[in-house]
Parts: sequence; C-alpha cells; structure tokens
Amino acid sequence: MAPRKVALVTGSATGVGAATALLLAQRGYDLVINYSRSATEAQACEAACRAAGAGTLLLQGDVAQDDDCRALASDTVVRFGRIDALVNNAGVSVFGAAASWEALDVEAFQRIYAVNTIGSFQMVRACVPHLKAVQGCIVNVSSIAGSLGIGSSVPYIASKGALNALTLHLARTLAPDIRVNAVCPGMVTSRWFVDGMGQQAFDALKANYERVAPLGRPSTPEDVAEAIAWLVDGARTTTGELLLLDSGMHLGARSTLPSQR
Repeated sequence: MAPRKVALVTGSATGVGAATALLLAQRGYDLVINYSRSATEAQACEAACRAAGAGTLLLQGDVAQDDDCRALASDTVVRFGRIDALVNNAGVSVFGAAASWEALDVEAFQRIYAVNTIGSFQMVRACVPHLKAVQGCIVNVSSIAGSLGIGSSVPYIASKGALNALTLHLARTLAPDIRVNAVCPGMVTSRWFVDGMGQQAFDALKANYERVAPLGRPSTPEDVAEAIAWLVDGARTTTGELLLLDSGMHLGARSTLPSQR
C-alpha cells in the first residue's frame, strides 16, 4: 500500500487554514496543524482531522521566526518521513483605510511582512528539500489585495503583492520538481475579518459585497479550501498561477457591468 501523503498547513487553527486541513484529511492526507496563539482551536482542528482518518501532528510556531520554520519542517519529517504539500496560510494584518496612514508605523509594516512574506519564504526554504524528494507542491494563501491594490491596510496590500511576486519566482525556480501556486481570496466569511473589523463593520462589508460582487456572495473558508485542495491534489500541470477567488470583483461592480440581455 502506498504511503499516505503529508500536508503542512501553517496557521491552521481557524478559518481557511482549519478548513483546508480538514478537507485534505478527508482526501487521505496526514496533517501537520500549526498555530501561534490559538491552542484550543488548533486542538479542535486536530481532533476533526483525526476523526476524518488522518494521522496528525500539532505544532506551535511563529513563521516570522526562522528557527520555528525549520523546526516545523524537521518535526514533520521526524513524525511522518515526508512532506508532500506546504500550504502557507499564516497571515496577519492591521485594519485601517488610507485615511489612517498616520496611524501606521514601521512596526506594523515589519510584523506584517515578517509573517505574510518573509514567513512564507522561510517555510519554503525549510521544506524544499523534502518537497523535491516527492515532487511536492506549495500553495501560498495570498489575497486580491496583492492583485488589485485593495485590502485591510497598506502594509497588508504590499505584503500580499510581494507574496504574489514570490510565488511567480518560486514557480520558475523550483520547476520541474515542485509546483508553486497561490490563491487570492476576496472577502472571506471567517473570524479573521470579524476580529479585525468588528461585527458591525463586517456585517456592513458583507452586505455591500453581496450587492456589488458579480456572483453576489463572499467566499466561505470551505470555498477557499476547495481551491487549495485542487491545487494540492489535482492541478498536475498548473504552476505559477495566482488564482482569484473574489466572486468576480476583479471584473468590476455588478451594477456597472454591461448587460448582455
């Protein structure tokens, strides 16, 4: 019997990361669940993955710290002997529009880049030897912020733009041994948005998104997980792709699109 494949999903205690871990577990992967602060939620994710039949490893670690990234990779190999897929999902932001530029400081930029961009690179660097050994893949969880220049804050937008560029570079550099792609969600109905914006602002944003997005709905964490799982397990000839998951928002607001009726 062929050995089970192994996926390492950073930031997988809640939201998109937890949904991705569970879906991959249901599709036959063993899972490494990583968290930095949300221990209780990470334990619940691990329990769900085990109930789906997966072998699991729960690891605390901050991807902004290179030593933590190297430990995540090495502990995974010690436990499972391989890494088939790396999903760089861990991410942070501050929520503030352009009018709040004066409230942004260098520490905000440095922390957001350290997790969203540098952390992703450090995880790739730590995992590449193991991914090459099995012709594995990498999926970076980016955002339409990096493609359209819109999002929760200037440093977040910039960090995701850098992550998109990094994805393209890695896809070229690591071919043909490792496929590298990114998903770029728009609004996602996850706790991450609610915690960052507050419930009232989240509800207002969701209502507006439903009104103007061509498909009339934001993504759920499960929607994003489906796309990630396809890039991990099905997209055998896809690399260097920045997959927009924004319900068509990149096309423009629904009310401004020309009618074909």
